[in-house]
Amino acid sequence: MSETLLHRLAWIVVVLCVAPILAAGLAAFTGDLQTWREVLSSVLPRYTATTLALVAIVGVSTAVIGSVTAWLVTVYRFPGVRLLEVALALPLAFPAYVMAYAYTHMLDHPGPVQTALRAVTGWGPREYWFPEVRSLSGAALMLTIVLYPYVYLLARASFRQQSANAFLVARTLGRSPMRAFWRVALPMARPAIAGGALLAIMETIADFGTVAFFNVQTFATGIYQAWFSLGDRAAAAQLALCLLSFALLLAGLERASRGRARTAGRGARFEAMERPELRGAAGWGAFTLCFLPVLLGFLIPVVMLGVMAVGSGQDLLSPRYVGFMTNSVTLASVAAVLTVLGAILVGFRARTRPGRASRWLVVGAGLGYAVPGGVIAVGLMVPMAAFDNALDAFMQEVFGIRTGLLLTGSIWLMVMAYVVRFMAAALNAYDSGMATVPGHLDAIGRSLGQPGPKLLTRVHLPVARTSVVTALLIVFVDVMKELPATLILHPFNFQTLAVQAHRLAADERLSEAAVPSLVLVAFGLVPVLILCRTLGRESMGRRAAKLGTAIAPG
Repeated sequence: MSETLLHRLAWIVVVLCVAPILAAGLAAFTGDLQTWREVLSSVLPRYTATTLALVAIVGVSTAVIGSVTAWLVTVYRFPGVRLLEVALALPLAFPAYVMAYAYTHMLDHPGPVQTALRAVTGWGPREYWFPEVRSLSGAALMLTIVLYPYVYLLARASFRQQSANAFLVARTLGRSPMRAFWRVALPMARPAIAGGALLAIMETIADFGTVAFFNVQTFATGIYQAWFSLGDRAAAAQLALCLLSFALLLAGLERASRGRARTAGRGARFEAMERPELRGAAGWGAFTLCFLPVLLGFLIPVVMLGVMAVGSGQDLLSPRYVGFMTNSVTLASVAAVLTVLGAILVGFRARTRPGRASRWLVVGAGLGYAVPGGVIAVGLMVPMAAFDNALDAFMQEVFGIRTGLLLTGSIWLMVMAYVVRFMAAALNAYDSGMATVPGHLDAIGRSLGQPGPKLLTRVHLPVARTSVVTALLIVFVDVMKELPATLILHPFNFQTLAVQAHRLAADERLSEAAVPSLVLVAFGLVPVLILCRTLGRESMGRRAAKLGTAIAPG
């Protein structure tokens, strides 16, 4: 195999990643003007208002929680700080829709919280007011406590890389720690905070499970309803185009913010500075601020799901659940291997032939992470269904044979959707390892007679072995948790853990949904713990920032 062939394969990977996104945009123009008018006049204003409101709440909330907790664990010493700096990343293990199941069971009218409230007060069902968890604000809360670690990880990496000198100068000029934080540290970390918040916003607009369960009408739920409930593929494609435009705008903003984040201050870093110890009320106040997100985003839902699972009567070792797990693991394994292979090809081409073409190659390969799974599913289903129908008509007319749907509804169509969706996650994790490899090693390898393929297999991959494994784990878990594309594309006789959890929750069988949900959380803990271990290494601040952008709840 020649190096030229590897480069051509990299371009093929990029074409496969971009094609469904372009197809989703083009499919929007298959409907007539009447369909566009109905979409614009009926559902578009409602979906736009709801989506923007959700985005605003989640964006602001994640930015505040993530930046404040990152600052406290980076700069100060207080009770439990070493444990909390790891625990604050744990909510990333939860898909937002699983969090919604746990809190709905706990806070709904028949749940333990309201039942205990009525028992203590003696109130009847209609004699008191209680916040409704199945609402826009409830969906925003679920997404916030799951997604704030994006901001936390990026802000913490930025704070650790900042110069402590500027902060110390502000303190010597009479600024209080709070004023020094607002006037010095926060402005320098603003690009990282904005990048984390934009990542959280992109996950918010892509979320389907949470908003569908809470009956919040967003673009993500509108696409699914138009496709399946109304059978209007043109309307679904048009809604997908609107969501795609918004997602690409956010992706551009996120890329710009990450580019500016590289200009963070130099000098003695914060971890080299003697961190002041917060004592008494101040120390316990800092502990409380950092512990609350962990309590709400990890401890309470884990306990609640465990209680629900114990009383559900579901047997995780039954043949039915073993089949769900086998399907999920098989699908995730195949998708992870193919995605990481594609990322290696793209990364190798970008490294060996740097330039404008390679930059566009990387951008095209990573475009899918900015596109919701429902949009990618529409981009695959529309052209593949047209191809299957045309092939079936041709075969019937010429040979009298009905081929049916060969590609539409197949497992491989799901795998392709996952490759497109999570290529950026694999590419970021792989690049984080390759960034530590000096460029002169390539020249040394070539001078010793190692051509392109051998340079990849004997130099690059052995050095980046840990990053490749990390990329495999990240994509594996992301595929396990992915819901919207799986719901649209999965065959009727092929159920996964995510689909089973969603189906049981949609039928209000929340205790039974806890069993597959706990399995998904257990799988999700793997890359989060790897990321936490990486964060513990002093020299890995930049790598932590890249890995933080790679992990995404489904």
